[in-house]
Amino acid sequence: DVQLQASGGGLVQAGGSLRLSCAVSGFTFGHYAIGWFRQAPGREREGVSCISRSDESTYYADSVKGRFTISSDSAKNTVYLQMNNLKPEDTAVYYCALSDGDGSMRYVCSNVDGMRYFGKGTQVTVSS
Repeated sequence: DVQLQASGGGLVQAGGSLRLSCAVSGFTFGHYAIGWFRQAPGREREGVSCISRSDESTYYADSVKGRFTISSDSAKNTVYLQMNNLKPEDTAVYYCALSDGDGSMRYVCSNVDGMRYFGKGTQVTVSS
Protein backbone atom coordinates (compact mmCIF):
# COMPACT_ATOMS: atom_id res chain seq x y z
CA ASP A 1 0.00 0.00 0.00
CA VAL A 2 1.70 3.18 -1.22
CA GLN A 3 1.47 6.14 1.11
CA LEU A 4 2.76 9.68 0.84
CA GLN A 5 2.60 11.69 4.03
CA ALA A 6 3.11 15.44 3.70
CA SER A 7 3.84 17.57 6.74
CA GLY A 8 5.40 20.85 7.74
CA GLY A 9 2.80 23.35 6.66
CA GLY A 10 1.71 26.25 8.82
CA LEU A 11 1.18 29.96 9.12
CA VAL A 12 4.13 32.25 8.44
CA GLN A 13 4.65 35.91 7.72
CA ALA A 14 5.79 37.09 4.32
CA GLY A 15 9.53 36.67 4.01
CA GLY A 16 9.54 33.68 6.33
CA SER A 17 10.46 30.07 5.71
CA LEU A 18 8.91 26.63 6.01
CA ARG A 19 10.18 23.17 5.22
CA LEU A 20 7.72 20.60 3.94
CA SER A 21 8.42 16.88 4.21
CA CYS A 22 6.99 14.04 2.17
CA ALA A 23 7.52 10.57 3.62
CA VAL A 24 7.10 7.83 1.03
CA SER A 25 6.28 4.25 1.96
CA GLY A 26 5.17 1.11 0.17
CA PHE A 27 6.75 1.87 -3.22
CA THR A 28 9.57 -0.53 -3.92
CA PHE A 29 10.69 0.45 -7.42
CA GLY A 30 13.74 2.67 -7.87
CA HIS A 31 12.57 4.60 -10.91
CA TYR A 32 10.15 7.25 -9.81
CA ALA A 33 9.80 10.96 -9.20
CA ILE A 34 8.31 12.96 -6.39
CA GLY A 35 6.58 16.22 -7.04
CA TRP A 36 5.21 19.00 -4.92
CA PHE A 37 1.97 20.49 -6.16
CA ARG A 38 -0.17 23.22 -4.70
CA GLN A 39 -3.74 24.35 -5.02
CA ALA A 40 -5.05 27.71 -3.93
CA PRO A 41 -8.79 28.37 -3.53
CA GLY A 42 -10.46 28.77 -6.91
CA ARG A 43 -7.35 27.77 -8.80
CA GLU A 44 -6.17 24.61 -10.50
CA ARG A 45 -3.57 22.39 -8.93
CA GLU A 46 -0.12 23.35 -10.22
CA GLY A 47 3.29 21.77 -10.13
CA VAL A 48 5.78 23.57 -7.90
CA SER A 49 8.87 21.38 -7.94
CA CYS A 50 9.79 17.82 -8.85
CA ILE A 51 12.76 15.57 -8.26
CA SER A 52 13.80 12.32 -9.88
CA ARG A 53 14.80 9.61 -7.41
CA SER A 54 16.84 8.01 -10.19
CA ASP A 55 19.23 10.82 -11.10
CA GLU A 56 18.20 13.61 -8.69
CA SER A 57 17.34 15.94 -11.56
CA THR A 58 15.00 18.72 -10.51
CA TYR A 59 12.50 21.20 -11.86
CA TYR A 60 11.09 24.38 -10.38
CA ALA A 61 8.17 26.46 -11.50
CA ASP A 62 9.22 29.99 -12.44
CA SER A 63 7.16 31.40 -9.58
CA VAL A 64 9.32 29.64 -6.97
CA LYS A 65 12.71 29.48 -8.67
CA GLY A 66 15.42 30.85 -6.43
CA ARG A 67 13.23 30.64 -3.33
CA PHE A 68 12.33 26.95 -3.03
CA THR A 69 14.70 23.99 -2.92
CA ILE A 70 13.70 20.37 -3.33
CA SER A 71 15.88 17.60 -1.92
CA SER A 72 15.69 13.96 -0.95
CA ASP A 73 16.98 11.70 1.79
CA SER A 74 17.21 8.14 0.51
CA ALA A 75 17.83 6.66 3.94
CA LYS A 76 14.59 8.17 5.24
CA ASN A 77 12.71 7.81 1.94
CA THR A 78 11.69 11.41 2.36
CA VAL A 79 11.59 14.38 0.01
CA TYR A 80 11.79 17.91 1.34
CA LEU A 81 10.71 21.27 0.00
CA GLN A 82 12.56 24.14 1.64
CA MET A 83 10.56 27.31 1.06
CA ASN A 84 12.28 30.62 1.72
CA ASN A 85 11.18 34.22 1.23
CA LEU A 86 7.57 33.13 1.22
CA LYS A 87 4.99 35.41 -0.35
CA PRO A 88 1.23 35.68 0.22
CA GLU A 89 0.69 34.21 -3.24
CA ASP A 90 2.36 31.01 -2.04
CA THR A 91 -0.66 30.38 0.17
CA ALA A 92 -2.20 27.06 -0.84
CA VAL A 93 -2.63 23.44 0.11
CA TYR A 94 0.57 21.66 -0.80
CA TYR A 95 0.51 18.02 -1.91
CA CYS A 96 3.29 15.59 -2.65
CA ALA A 97 2.77 13.06 -5.39
CA LEU A 98 4.58 10.15 -7.01
CA SER A 99 5.09 9.46 -10.68
CA ASP A 100 6.49 6.19 -11.97
CA GLY A 101 6.39 7.27 -15.61
CA ASP A 102 9.10 8.56 -17.87
CA GLY A 103 9.91 12.10 -18.86
CA SER A 104 11.80 15.12 -17.73
CA MET A 105 11.02 16.68 -14.38
CA ARG A 106 9.53 19.63 -16.28
CA TYR A 107 7.11 17.21 -17.92
CA VAL A 108 6.34 15.43 -14.66
CA CYS A 109 5.58 18.70 -12.90
CA SER A 110 3.39 19.88 -15.75
CA ASN A 111 1.34 16.69 -15.88
CA VAL A 112 -0.80 16.62 -12.75
CA ASP A 113 -3.03 13.88 -14.14
CA GLY A 114 0.02 11.73 -14.79
CA MET A 115 0.95 11.43 -11.13
CA ARG A 116 0.16 7.95 -9.90
CA TYR A 117 -0.29 8.66 -6.20
CA PHE A 118 -1.19 11.80 -4.29
CA GLY A 119 -0.86 12.24 -0.59
CA LYS A 120 -3.08 14.35 1.62
CA GLY A 121 -2.18 17.99 1.57
CA THR A 122 -0.68 20.32 4.12
CA GLN A 123 -1.84 23.92 4.39
CA VAL A 124 0.63 26.74 3.90
CA THR A 125 -0.61 30.22 4.75
CA VAL A 126 1.56 33.29 4.25
CA SER A 127 0.33 36.50 5.81
CA SER A 128 1.28 39.91 4.45
